[in-house]
Amino acid sequence: MKGRNRGVSLRLSVYQNIPKPTPETPLVEVSVAALRPTQWCVGYAEVWARQVDFSSDSRQTRLDYLRKKPVPMVRNAAGSLWMVDRHHRLRSLLGIDPEATTWGYVIAEVDDQNPTAAITYLQTQGWLYLYDSRGQGPRHPSELPGSLLTLEDDPYRSLVWKLKQEGLIKPQAHIPYHEFRWAAWLRQRPLPPFSSRQLEPALAPARRLVCSESARNMAGWKGKTA
Repeated sequence: MKGRNRGVSLRLSVYQNIPKPTPETPLVEVSVAALRPTQWCVGYAEVWARQVDFSSDSRQTRLDYLRKKPVPMVRNAAGSLWMVDRHHRLRSLLGIDPEATTWGYVIAEVDDQNPTAAITYLQTQGWLYLYDSRGQGPRHPSELPGSLLTLEDDPYRSLVWKLKQEGLIKPQAHIPYHEFRWAAWLRQRPLPPFSSRQLEPALAPARRLVCSESARNMAGWKGKTA
């Protein structure tokens, strides 16, 4: 892809923090394939890396691990479930085990069987990411992918994942789509062509950019000390 494919600036609405589970929060085992995404894309570099980790584990070992990383979910009156986090982890698992299950917890109930009501609720909470793999959007919520397997690959999100792995960006678990915010910021900077399979051409300039003073106002900025 071309490094100057900037798209538009990311404009996300005000958001509510995603409720975290407590020791008393009931967990339910759900089919990964049945979960509905709340975002358009993922960074496939992260997906592929997680698949390597999962591939050597038994199904029970994976399930035991996932119990410690439950999925926050919104459920409507028809029993449909929208996942509000964990897209990368579960997209990677579904790619190697179509029958995989995971653990989740319900953070909100929408008393309506129409999927549009749940989507509207998610949007009012700031829990939708409506930008596509090229940074274009916001797209209409009704066009959201219906399955984890159809999520697009955003190379800029892959790049941010790698930079976080290297310790150059602080995690900000309370900010929805924190990594996508960084991806949108990098999209507006000059980078050489790269892809999720070939991040190397963009890594050196991206490292300099995320540590520079120009990124100071970004949540998770670590500065030159990184």
